[in-house]
Amino acid sequence: MKEVVAMGKTKGLPYGIASFEDLRRQGRYYADKTMYIPRMEDAGNFLFLIRPRRFGKSVFLSMLRCYYDMAMQDRFEELFDGLWIKEHPTPLRGKYQVLYFDFSQVLSDPENLRQSFHRHCCAQLISFAETYCSYYGEGFLEEVKRKAPDSVDQLIYICTEAKRLRHDLYLIIDEYDNFTNNVLNEQGQAVYHALTHATGFYRDVFKIYKPNFQRILMMGISPVTLDDLTSGFNIARNISTNPHFNMMLGFSETEVRAMIDYYREAGLIKAETDDLIGEMKPWYDNYCFSEERYGVDPTMFNCDMVVYYLKEQIDFGRPPKQMLDVNTRTDYTKLKRLLELDGMTENERNLIRRIAAEGSIRSNISTSFPAESIYDSLNFVSLLYYYGMLTITGVGLGRLVLGIPNNNVRQQYYQYLLAEYHKQAGIPAAEFGDAFEAMATRGDYRTALELITQAYRRTSSVRSGMEGERNFQGFLMAYLSLTPLYLTAPEMELGHGFCDIFLMPDKQRYPQVAHSYILELKVLKANDSDIRARQQWAEATEQLHRYAQAPKLRLMTSGTKLHLLTLQMRGTELLRLDEIMPQA
Repeated sequence: MKEVVAMGKTKGLPYGIASFEDLRRQGRYYADKTMYIPRMEDAGNFLFLIRPRRFGKSVFLSMLRCYYDMAMQDRFEELFDGLWIKEHPTPLRGKYQVLYFDFSQVLSDPENLRQSFHRHCCAQLISFAETYCSYYGEGFLEEVKRKAPDSVDQLIYICTEAKRLRHDLYLIIDEYDNFTNNVLNEQGQAVYHALTHATGFYRDVFKIYKPNFQRILMMGISPVTLDDLTSGFNIARNISTNPHFNMMLGFSETEVRAMIDYYREAGLIKAETDDLIGEMKPWYDNYCFSEERYGVDPTMFNCDMVVYYLKEQIDFGRPPKQMLDVNTRTDYTKLKRLLELDGMTENERNLIRRIAAEGSIRSNISTSFPAESIYDSLNFVSLLYYYGMLTITGVGLGRLVLGIPNNNVRQQYYQYLLAEYHKQAGIPAAEFGDAFEAMATRGDYRTALELITQAYRRTSSVRSGMEGERNFQGFLMAYLSLTPLYLTAPEMELGHGFCDIFLMPDKQRYPQVAHSYILELKVLKANDSDIRARQQWAEATEQLHRYAQAPKLRLMTSGTKLHLLTLQMRGTELLRLDEIMPQA
């Protein structure tokens, strides 16, 4: 559906707004997802969907609440005007009394967790009773209030009365695993286990849900909590990898283009649509959630990142100075805590290093696993996928190729690795600032690259797992990520080959950058001969000459001097670092 800009009525960006009702009432831009309503009805009555953070789960659930809530039937025309479902309503529209929980509102510290959980549930249950009291007998609302602060008693009473009076109930839970993930991340498995097993209060609540609601929809970021709560994932159908819902959350490129064109037509964005898409794609795009739809559907953008980027364009007439939104750093911190739990072994740390260096790993995805099995290799890789740290980037023989989706996520890997390396290397990241500036403005590449190789030599953890060129490449890219002057692109296809590292200058933000670089890395074993060293060097020279002939390179390095560098290591020692002169 093409959005039309009316004079003086330009829709505001939906930045930071999770309520569908507020978006529509305030006239905010909304990418229509209502065509998925019939698909979800056909999929089943008890559904569960996992997506990474910042993919629009809350807005989508809020939209469903407005659609199915019998108390909002008279607002259907107002809230859904111009959307797909307005012309294609289903028979279930406005047929339910909707109970809505958002468990991101629950505190996760052990001292206040139970009270915070019941406080949130009580508030929502009382709100439910206030909304639908006219459908029940006299004293219904007062009885619900009287049973507080025990939300379980309130819930049982409401469900009993609804069943007696034959009212259909729809339960929607947003962030079902938010506080349990926080408990697991911050307090460890013992505290988490007490919450979700045996007589844990959260487990007790889940026992009430399925037999008392006609429809249930829960969303979160991993299946771990649900597996633990339900002894084998039997409460709902998991549609997370269902091909019918691959594009339901996030933005397709078509949707992003439509949003840009809307604000260009309104005169709020001056840059060309293709230019903005070209800048956003490497940072926010490339997510796929269904094996069957890989290569068929377009990949999906992280919608919060897109809105963050466009807000900067509208407010300041330029892209954001930092492509990585501060909210994403919060997500990284949560992942970092998870990776630092006592159960993590050197095997998992090596997996992180391998993924950061190679950009992908071959694995299948576990749809269900308990917290105690997180550090099984398959489950650990699956958890990275659910967190959005990996996505489907290929289909292999019996296994998927799970790759780092974009630079936004790649930076999060690098932040984790840099923190780990810094503990051992002892070289503060701040020392690299001047060196990278000299690299960008004067073409002095030796200072920065020699600093990095010194750190590599002093960091024992990089030698405890995988060895060789890939290991060093990941280390080097992590340190190169410290500078915003370049986009560090590993394994970029150039001249019918893949260069190890391309440092593409960010001329839009930093026009003073005068030098760009292609790095070819070669690593010798300690006992390799000098003849092998010369062979490696000759191979690197031939590869660099071939890369330099790639037509697209001229556009990407426009206005800069391109340097072709070979960096050769013997084990962890720098053997040779020199520039290869381009062929005439």
